Amino acid sequence: MIKFLDLKAINASFEPELSQAVQRVVSSGWYLLGEEVQAFEKEYAEFIGCKHCIGVANGLDALRLILKAYIELGIMEEGDEIIVPANTYIASILAITDNRLIPVLVEPDIYTYNIDPLKIEEKITDKTRGIMIVHLYGQNAMHPEIHRLVDKYNLKLIEDNAQAQGCYYGDKRTGSLGHAAGHSFYPGKNLGALGDAGAVTTNDDSLADVIRALGNYGSQEKYHNLYKGLNSRLDEIQAAVLRVKLKRLDVDNLRRSEIAHYYIKNIQNSKIILPTADCRLLTADCELPTADFLSHVWHLFVIRADDRDSLQAWLTENNIQTMIHYPIPPHKQEAYSGWNHPSLPITEQIHREVLSIPIGTVLTNEEVKTIVNACNNF
Repeated sequence: MIKFLDLKAINASFEPELSQAVQRVVSSGWYLLGEEVQAFEKEYAEFIGCKHCIGVANGLDALRLILKAYIELGIMEEGDEIIVPANTYIASILAITDNRLIPVLVEPDIYTYNIDPLKIEEKITDKTRGIMIVHLYGQNAMHPEIHRLVDKYNLKLIEDNAQAQGCYYGDKRTGSLGHAAGHSFYPGKNLGALGDAGAVTTNDDSLADVIRALGNYGSQEKYHNLYKGLNSRLDEIQAAVLRVKLKRLDVDNLRRSEIAHYYIKNIQNSKIILPTADCRLLTADCELPTADFLSHVWHLFVIRADDRDSLQAWLTENNIQTMIHYPIPPHKQEAYSGWNHPSLPITEQIHREVLSIPIGTVLTNEEVKTIVNACNNF
């Protein structure tokens, strides 16, 4: 069986450094808010291109804390609206509703699966305070139109960079494009910990100070609580693991790109829709039929098929493990039944048709060819 993502093999590829890093922390006797976290925050901030990195417990908390900090700073208040893509993992939306803000869902572009920048302005009201873009599947979602809207309406731009560590928009990395960004280091991410972990990046000094305090029980000084905070801290072991993996992230992303190139060039089946770019969203003359590989780190390689379930069954028969990201869109989840199931046809089509095939860094060339052949024979 070709695994969808072989985490055991991926982590083994970082040995012995990974085990040495963990043992270093165990032997130190210091497990929270120590030297490893400080070092990782500095290194990751430099990698992303931001002044500040604040380690937190997970990617959802990263987004929750950004919005909570804006509320504490008086920039947002309960009932304000945040524009967010309808086609996203539910965490993007949970962060908004958890802060009693109102998510305003915008349909994606059918080619990129990211928020359609040309559909945002019609959703802006006098209650809109921010736009949250999600670099879904590892592909940059930023666009000049979003910059224009942020400036025109004086909005906060928040990036959900959970799936796109190392991705570029022009000469800047995602995670440094907006006013703040949330990052996830869930084990399956391109930069993955050995458990839950996350971070916030920002260039805003005041925002960074408030987020750091909020994630530490609302405290900047022990037993002195400025805010009604929560406990969301990156631990020393995860920080040490991430420091090891960060050094190889760009190289690993290049391997993902190689596999993606091969898939796009060699999967030739009219029943399968491959990742493509929308010409409206590109500044070049759009001669390339595929996505800009510099602006995609291929966290997932997502194909589409009208008969997705049959395709998945066929690949399973051929010993190829696949996954569906995601089978149910957020607006159809029971948790948001109060939305009365608004009609979002593009989002719903995507969720009916998408299938993720393996693109892990430890895939062999022979395994990649096996996957291509199986897709072509469907």
